[in-house]
Amino acid sequence: MSTKKRNWKPQTALVHGGTLRSGFGETSEAMYLTQGYVYQTAQAAEARFKGEEPGFIYSRYANPTVDMFEKRMCALEGAEDARATASGMAAVTAALLCSVKAGDHIVAARALFGSCRWVVETLAPRYGIEATLIDGTEIANWEKAVRPNTKLFFLESPTNPTLEVVDIAAVASLANSIGARLVVDNVFATPLQQKPLQLGAHIVVYSATKHIDGQGRCLGGVILSDKKWIDENLHDYFRHTGPSLSPFNAWTLLKGLETLPLRVRQQTESAGKIADFLAEQPQIARVIYPGRADHPQADIVKKQMSGGSTLICLDVKGGKPAAFALQNALDIVLISNNLGDAKSLITHPATTTHKNLNDEARAELGIGPGTLRLSVGLEDTDDLLEDIAQALKAAK
Repeated sequence: MSTKKRNWKPQTALVHGGTLRSGFGETSEAMYLTQGYVYQTAQAAEARFKGEEPGFIYSRYANPTVDMFEKRMCALEGAEDARATASGMAAVTAALLCSVKAGDHIVAARALFGSCRWVVETLAPRYGIEATLIDGTEIANWEKAVRPNTKLFFLESPTNPTLEVVDIAAVASLANSIGARLVVDNVFATPLQQKPLQLGAHIVVYSATKHIDGQGRCLGGVILSDKKWIDENLHDYFRHTGPSLSPFNAWTLLKGLETLPLRVRQQTESAGKIADFLAEQPQIARVIYPGRADHPQADIVKKQMSGGSTLICLDVKGGKPAAFALQNALDIVLISNNLGDAKSLITHPATTTHKNLNDEARAELGIGPGTLRLSVGLEDTDDLLEDIAQALKAAK
C-alpha cells in the first residue's frame, strides 16, 4: 500500500479502501456468494490449510467480499485487523468472551444496551466469569471495582439511551496499569466522530446495522483490534463457532460506507438544531445531547469527540402517557427500536430496548417513564422541527 493511500482522508478511504477487483475490472465491489473455493492442486490445498499460501478456504472463515468490508473498516478506524460478524451482538459477545476465561473478572459501565448487559450479567457468570457493573462516568468507580483477577473493562460511549460519555483515555490507562484490556462499543459516536483506539482502547466493536448500513437493509457487526490479539484470541473462536457475516450483507455494508460521512454529517447537524429546539420547550423536562454545553460530561465530549451525535435523549413531562402521546402524534418520525437510519426514529426505552431491566436499574441509568431516544435521519431539518412541534402541541 502506498504512502498516498495511507494518508487518505475518511471520505476517500470509505469509497476506495480495501477494494479487490476480479479480472473483469468491475467498478463496484464484487459480491462473492460462495461457500467454498477450488485449489489448482492437492499441494496447493495443503499449503493453504497450513497457512503457507495466501487465499480463501471456506466462507465461514473468510470471504473476498467480507474481506473488503473488514479492510475498509480498518482503514477508517486505524486498526490493524478486523473480523466482521452477523450482527452487532455477535461482535460484542465474541469480543468479550475471547478476552476472558473462567476465573477472570469483568468491570463494565452499567449504562449498556440491554443485550450487552445480559451478556455481562447473565451469560458470562454461567462460564465462571465474574462481572461488576459500575457508574462508568467516574474513573474512581473503575479503580474501586478492580480485583486481582480483573482482565477486561467494557463500556459504550456515548451510552444507550441517555448519551452519557465515559473518559475512554482514563479507563484505558487504568486497564493498561493492571494488564487488562478495554473494549469500547462505539456505535453512538460512529467511527467518524470518535476514535477509541487512538484514545488507548484495545478493542472496538460496532453494530454495523446502525449508521454503517444506516438504511434499514441488513444486520452486521465488526470487531477491530491489533492483529496479535485477533490471531491469538479471536481467530479460532471465529473459525469454529461461525458468527461470520454473509457476503451479501458485507456488500450492502460496503455500499453504506461510501455515503457514511455525508449521512452522519447531515444527521448530526440536524440533531444539534433539534436538541436546541427541544431544550426550549416547556413540555420537555430534560435534553441530553453531546454537542450542547449543558451535557453532564461536556468537558470529556470536547476532549474525545470530534462531533456531537445523531441521537438525542429527552424526558417528556407527564411520564409514559405523555411520551406515548408524543410518539403517536408524529407524522414523519417513525416509532422504532432501531437507530442510525436514514429515517428519523423514536424509541421509548422503558418499554422496548430496556424493558427487561427493573425499575430500580432503569432509574440508575436515568431512564424514566417519560424518557425517549430520538435518532435523527436525513429528512429536511425544518420538516423535522415542524413535525416535532406539532406533536408536542398534540401531546399537550
